[in-house]
Amino acid sequence: MGSFHPDCRAASRAAALLRWAATTVGRGDTAPGAFYRRLSSRAGKSKAVTARKIAVLFYNTLRHGVSYGDPGADHYEQQYRNRVIASRQPRAKSLSFV
Repeated sequence: MGSFHPDCRAASRAAALLRWAATTVGRGDTAPGAFYRRLSSRAGKSKAVTARKIAVLFYNTLRHGVSYGDPGADHYEQQYRNRVIASRQPRAKSLSFV
């Protein structure tokens, strides 16, 4: 057996709260909510990935004082669409579709 780390319980509690927050965010009309819905439709409920995104936003707010302004789900979806199109254009060009 490994040694006991007193911070393990606190870390797992924090992880559980972040996963809970991720499921809650997934129901909202926000950029992280759109991210959660996109991942969950493709690979099941991706709570941990969205929870990490929430943790990074929380850390940046506490550590650097950066405020989070949510651009909204529509903005996120448009950015995602642009990324997909940009990543597929070279392949389409190589196949003489463009």
